[in-house]
Amino acid sequence: LCFPCYWLLLISSRSLPISYNSHSLFPDPFLVQLVKGCVLHVGEASRGFLRVAYQGSDLVSFQNTSWWPSPKGGNRAQEVCKLLNTYHVVNVRIEAHVSEICPRFLLGLLDAGKADLQRQVRPEAWLSHGPTPGPGRLLLVCYVSGFHPKPVWVMWMRGEQEQPGTQRGDILPHADGTWYHQVSLDVEAREAAGLSCRVRHSSLGGQDMVLYWEQHRPVGWIFLLVMVPLVLLAGLVFWLWKCWKSPWRCCPGLPLERDPGSPSSSTRLNPAQW
Repeated sequence: LCFPCYWLLLISSRSLPISYNSHSLFPDPFLVQLVKGCVLHVGEASRGFLRVAYQGSDLVSFQNTSWWPSPKGGNRAQEVCKLLNTYHVVNVRIEAHVSEICPRFLLGLLDAGKADLQRQVRPEAWLSHGPTPGPGRLLLVCYVSGFHPKPVWVMWMRGEQEQPGTQRGDILPHADGTWYHQVSLDVEAREAAGLSCRVRHSSLGGQDMVLYWEQHRPVGWIFLLVMVPLVLLAGLVFWLWKCWKSPWRCCPGLPLERDPGSPSSSTRLNPAQW
């Protein structure tokens, strides 16, 4: 696949005829850059390309077995095209590389990676506080993780309006090939109500994932809301158990505990009866 590159370097460095005044066209030292490849579109013919740059600027390009000068190449590009177009047999081989070999190679790569390219993994998303940006302000953070493929759209919204202050981080890779992304929004605390984070991804089947900030509660509050009733319930059960076992009647209406050691009495007397 590197044959055109090798050939062009050989021509530019060794094969220029004296009549082209090679030292004036390419004064030493000089830098030649080449880019070669092909483009595939569904339902369309493939398109190959080969472009050459000299000292960082476009010089000539290849198309249909012929070389064409760049508009910015000037006289140097015109002279190089005249030279390269004299090598018809070599140009036919270059055309075969960019129009036949390159598309076959690219199709092979696409076929080998088809399973990974077509893999769809739904994202997971959650909301959290970030570091406090200042008095009376909140940094709302929306995390989106574990999705594939990479393209994703995440935005803080108020109703159907995008919030222009949304700050986006980079889309970063996980070790398993999925991706991670987060976006944040700095707002006044009193304006946080009504905000939501909206996620769009190809794996969601056209249905946006929406997380509302009102539904978000700090973990500490959730812990308290769960634990306080449990502690109160445990205290009540323990108190009732103590009343049941105690010889003192702290709970009217509960049956008295019988005294098996007193044959003359079927019940244990309260202190007031002694």
